[in-house]
Amino acid sequence: MPSSAPESTTQPLRIASINTNGIRAAFRKGMGDWLATRDVDILAIQEVRAATEDIEGLLGPDWNILHDPATAKGRAGVAIASRKSASIHRVELGHPDFDSAGRWLEADFEVNSKVVTVVSTYVHSGEVDTPKQVEKFTFLDSMLTRLPELAAHSERVVVLGDLNVGHRKFDIKNWKGNVKRAGFLPEERVYFDRILGAEDEADYNNGAGLGWVDVGRKAAGEVDGPFTWWSWRGQAFDNDTGWRIDYQLATPTLAASVVNYTVDRADAYDQRWSDHAPVVVDYDI
Repeated sequence: MPSSAPESTTQPLRIASINTNGIRAAFRKGMGDWLATRDVDILAIQEVRAATEDIEGLLGPDWNILHDPATAKGRAGVAIASRKSASIHRVELGHPDFDSAGRWLEADFEVNSKVVTVVSTYVHSGEVDTPKQVEKFTFLDSMLTRLPELAAHSERVVVLGDLNVGHRKFDIKNWKGNVKRAGFLPEERVYFDRILGAEDEADYNNGAGLGWVDVGRKAAGEVDGPFTWWSWRGQAFDNDTGWRIDYQLATPTLAASVVNYTVDRADAYDQRWSDHAPVVVDYDI
């Protein structure tokens, strides 16, 4: 992606996000090999499904680990691994009666004397006409409340992770068959209209809505994908029949510093170590 950011003598900050679908299984299949070659500074992880000691043991002593496990053992779980320690971190989202454990983790980092806030989040997958869908809407409602507060807290914020919603038709290969399915419901996509603007707005993804920027769409343009999740079943991966549900949503100031965006799609089905692909973004701060 062409960069309009000024040249810098410092190395860009590389922030990556991945839903591991269980970090222990992901490492058995090759996640460690990927991580060893990517020079990531901050790694947001979703669906950890493990204890903090497991994450520390897998990543090793060079990483600082923040982890918010889910209330139910073996479910969800979000983490942030970083080369430098965070100055502060926060968990919980929404009303105190709402259980957001394992789904929302914020951390502040000092980068070149500037505060960068990173949020690792795992939105519920949902299921139409069930309590799971109600929980998903409650979580999305809470996000809409929290995002302006985050933007007021710092002008450099990125909310990244598995948001479990394809915002636009470009985000799902076979969108027509999924309009009544959780993940592409019109009611879910409206939340993203409010965050980024609707696609028919002149300033969509450029100041509309709450003013946040979908870094992936900004980089890719008006094209299908690039997808970040494919079913393990059938030929979905081989045919690139995927969904783009893993995002990096940035405040305008941080989004303006993006110099590279990559989806690390595996070269072949048997080289996958998760049903998601990592989303890697370089920020020249």
